[in-house]
Amino acid sequence: MARITLFAFDTPNARKISVALEEMELDYRVEVVNITKDEQFKPSFLAISPNNKIPAITDLDGPAGEPIHVFESGAILLYLAEKTKRFLPHDPRQRIQAYEWLMFQMGGFGPMPGQVHHFLGLEKIEDQRYGLQRFSRETRRLYGVMDRRLAEVPYFAQELSVADFAILGWVWRHPRHQVDLAEFPKVQAWYQRMMDRPAVQRGFAVPLK
Repeated sequence: MARITLFAFDTPNARKISVALEEMELDYRVEVVNITKDEQFKPSFLAISPNNKIPAITDLDGPAGEPIHVFESGAILLYLAEKTKRFLPHDPRQRIQAYEWLMFQMGGFGPMPGQVHHFLGLEKIEDQRYGLQRFSRETRRLYGVMDRRLAEVPYFAQELSVADFAILGWVWRHPRHQVDLAEFPKVQAWYQRMMDRPAVQRGFAVPLK
């Protein structure tokens, strides 16, 4: 029986976790939380994720062998990395870089393209205009930051880490936030390397809706 349950829907933040679970070779099961039907507000889910957001996990083999719930995708990635001792660099400076780029994703490269998705979904052009211009510009700026970083190193923390899994979930949605990766060749090359990994492919193939 799988000891980890992933509560998720087919979103960038959830795909970060399915990819990480596959890369870390952990046995898990998926419980789909259909956010289009407000299932994230059910009391049973709120007991696991009090901010009514997916993804979340339950690990029956948590610290000291006791079950634990973990919500927020960044916290889940760090928890799983610490649990498996994988995908967090051992070198202290590189580990800090993994933290930095994970926080870069959580604080910027997620919220900004997420706003692009929101404004693109509005029917009236006049409602779209300001927000779409503002958040599209910032999203493209963040792609530029990533492109410059990847001109120097193969992965965000130099070696493959949870930061790459976090960022990958959002680059995966580049068509939706109307970014042509050809304009950011280093990001494009990194993205292709990541998507060529068998475990990443398995993570994206997991049914989440």
